[in-house]
Amino acid sequence: MSEARNRVATIIRWVTIVAIVAYPFAVWSGLKTWGIGILAPLLGLVFILRLLTFRGKLSQLTFFGKAIAAAGIVLVAISALLRETSLLLYYPVAVNTLLFFLFFSSLRARQSVVERLARLSEPDLSPAGVIYTRRVTQVWCLFFVCNGFLALYTCLKGDVALWALYNGGISYLLIGLLMGIEWIVRKRLQRL
Repeated sequence: MSEARNRVATIIRWVTIVAIVAYPFAVWSGLKTWGIGILAPLLGLVFILRLLTFRGKLSQLTFFGKAIAAAGIVLVAISALLRETSLLLYYPVAVNTLLFFLFFSSLRARQSVVERLARLSEPDLSPAGVIYTRRVTQVWCLFFVCNGFLALYTCLKGDVALWALYNGGISYLLIGLLMGIEWIVRKRLQRL
C-alpha cells in the first residue's frame, strides 16, 4: 500500500513540476481558450498539489518551495475572486522575488544556498570553494533582480503573448545559460 502511495506521490510531484514550468503557456493558452472560470481552479489545484508534495534537498529550499506554491495559490485565488486575469501574470515576479530573498538572506548566514548545495556532493569544500560559492550566490541574486524586473515589465506591458514568450521561454533560456556558464567556470577553476 505504501509503495503505491509513494508512486502516486512521485507522479503528482512530476506532474506539478511540469505544470509549474509550463505555467506561462498554460495561462496564455487557458485565458484564450477557457477563461478565468476554468483556468483558475485548474491552476489552484496544481499549486495546492505542489504545496502538499514539494520536498527540497535542504529544509531552507523546502520552505521556499512551499512559499512559492503558496504565492501561486494566493494569486490564483485573488484573480478568481476579482475575476481579474492580469493578476495571474505576476506569478513569475513572485517567484523571482522569493528566490532573490532566499539567496540574498543566505549571504548573511554561515553558508550560502549554493555552498549548502555544493556540500551535498562535496562535503569537504575547500576555503576557495566556499568563496566561489558565495560569489555564485551573489550572481544568482543579481540574476533574480534583473529577471524579476523583466518579468514585471512584461506584466505591466499587458501583452500576454510577450509575457508568455519571456516568462515561458527566454527566462528559462537565460537560467540555462547562467547555469552553463557557471559550470564551465567551475570546471576551469577546478583544473587550476
